Order: sequence, then C-alpha cells, then structure tokens
Amino acid sequence: MTSRQPSFLRHAARALGPAIAGVPPTEALRAGVGALVGLGLAGLLVLSPAVDLRLGLYLIAPFGATSVLIFAVPNSPLAQPWSAVVGNTLAAVVGVAVVLLVADPILRIALSVGLSIIVLILARAVHPPAGAVAMTAAMNPDAIHELGFRFALAPVALGSALLVAIAIAYAHLTGRRYPFRHFDDEGAHHTADPPAVERLGLSEEELTDILRRYRQSLNLGVEDLARLIGAAEMQAARHQPNPLTAADIMSRDLVTVHPDTPLSEVADLFRLHAFTSLPVVDDEDRFLGVIFQLHLIRRAREDALRLKLGFAAAMARLVDPRRSTPVRAADIMATGMSRVAPTTPVSALLPLLAENESDAVPVMTQDRTIVGIVTQTDLIAALARQHLRMSLAGQTA
Repeated sequence: MTSRQPSFLRHAARALGPAIAGVPPTEALRAGVGALVGLGLAGLLVLSPAVDLRLGLYLIAPFGATSVLIFAVPNSPLAQPWSAVVGNTLAAVVGVAVVLLVADPILRIALSVGLSIIVLILARAVHPPAGAVAMTAAMNPDAIHELGFRFALAPVALGSALLVAIAIAYAHLTGRRYPFRHFDDEGAHHTADPPAVERLGLSEEELTDILRRYRQSLNLGVEDLARLIGAAEMQAARHQPNPLTAADIMSRDLVTVHPDTPLSEVADLFRLHAFTSLPVVDDEDRFLGVIFQLHLIRRAREDALRLKLGFAAAMARLVDPRRSTPVRAADIMATGMSRVAPTTPVSALLPLLAENESDAVPVMTQDRTIVGIVTQTDLIAALARQHLRMSLAGQTA
C-alpha cells in the first residue's frame, strides 16, 4: 500500500499539471498582440459614433474567448470561421428563444447552454465561446426582451465576423495560416498534390475515420493529422540503427563561386557542369549562400517586365560580361536557406528538400566551412540503394 502511494501522488501531480506543450515566447506574444489588435480594432469600429445607428453594435464578453481561439490556436477546428461566426450566432438564437419562452432564471440558463451545444454539434459549428453567448443572453432577460432576435445579428454575428476578418488579415501578416488548410487545397507548388512528406497513402475519408474513432474530430483537422503522421514517420526513421547521414551521401567535390563572381561566369558554370545550384563561399571556404538556376530565371523575368524586354533579351542582358556594372553572385544568391551538419540523419533531410523551394542543402562544419552539398538526386539515389539492400536482405533471410 505504501509502495503505491508515491506513484499515485506523482501521477496525480502530473494529471493536475499543464497538458499543453510549451511554445516559444514569440508565439505567445504573437497571439496576445493579435487579440489586442483584434479587440482594439473591433472596439474602435463598433463603439465609434459614426456607426452608432441603433444597430445594437457593442462588444460582449464572449468575444474575448473567441479571440483566444482565433489568435492563439488558429489551426483548431473550433476556431475556424464557420465555427466562430455560425456557432456564436446559433447560440445567440437559441439563447434568445429560451429567454422568450422560459421565466425561471436557473432553468433558462441551463437550457440555453445545453440546447446550444446540441445545435452546434448538429450544425458542425462547435465553438466554446458560443456557450458563453447563450449564457449571456439568458442572464440578461430585460435586454433580450427589448432586442429580441436582433441580438443574434448584432452584436453577435456582425461582431464575430469582424473579429474573424481581423484574424485572417493578422495571420497573413504574421506568417500563420487562418483559416486552416483543407485536405484537398493546392500545395505549395499550386498543384493538387499534397507536400511530399504528407503523401501517406491514406485518403481523406480514412484520416477522418481515424479522428472519429479516437474522438478527436473537434480537436484536429484532417490536414493537420496528415502533417503530424508524416512528421512522426520522419522522426521514427531517425531511431533506426546506424542511420545514413549527410556525410554518407553528400557530394564532396564542390564547384563554388565567390560573391563577386559575375553572373556571366555563373551561367557558364551551370552550362558546363549541368548543375542546378552553386554554393557561394568566401576566400576561406565559409558558406555565404547558394545560387539556383531559378534565381537567374526570376531575375531575368523581373528585368523583362521592368524594362519591357523579351525574356531572352533580358537573360542575355543579365549575363552579358561586357556590362559596365555586371550583376554579381552576391546580388541574387539565397542566404536564408536550411543547412545541416555532416552527422545530420538522412531522414532530417527529407522535409528540407521536399518542402522548401531549394533542391540542395549545404553541409558544413561548426565554423561554417562548407564540406559538401546534398541534392535531391543524392537523396533519391541513397534511398533507392537503401531500399534495394533491404529487399535483398529480406530475400536471403
């Protein structure tokens, strides 16, 4: 009995502790500033004398809870525009109807919230603050008798829609995605194919069934589940015995350029070696950036539009060695790309080469000396060899 007590206490302490994983302070700041901006702008708009046209526009307490969801957890199904706007509005309608029909305050409040939950689930518009909307209506019978169902339109529907519109703009400005991406949305390359690491061989219906089976439909979207499964598979691959590393598959005999190298020489190197990328290094072989063929194409396209030239003429002008001020490698190289160490597992390279726009990842030491580069071709060849070895091993077993 005594031996089990410490274990029970530890379990109880953990059960009462935080269940949410820690997040970077920058994300907490982003969410908090978003709520401040959202409610601040909404307040300025709905409380401005210019819009005080007896439309019933004002802020209500549940909007604070809505702000927590749409700014702090924008990927949650509970925070999506349909859930926020329709959920709050339906709860307001239910709350008003109960107020008009039921006089007892305790029964009125309980019925408003309980019936709202049923309606929200059936409408696929579950939004936790909607329960507070229904309760707000039930606790203010005098105001509801005066406003009637106008309360559902303003402030609830209009205020919710305003907050959602601000959240969409704020997410776009701060690099988040809201509303969340659906399973059949276009990928990063504007095609119907999902990102490579999310091609699980599972259909949307199968992923949806997993969420229903584990009763997670309200907590996680199908697209997020696909991303998490893909990430989990990548992470699990790192735990395989003797995993391949970047040093095992990287190209070591590098052709590099200096930041002052003219683009005419860069173009010649691309033609000579049939590369799609060239590392840019300083005099001590420290990595500075990478030039991709795509950079040349983009720059020529921009020049063609700016100077009203044909694309071929713009490309010829870009790489012309006779220019008085030739464009240099440093002018178009990419510097903010991912980079890895020689000991980085191959499984960690998969998302870097599959999700980013680059088709090569530089391999460098701690002092930023480049020792190799892993291209998509290197990775494909390594995975093919590994698959062949596993197949042969299975046949001989």
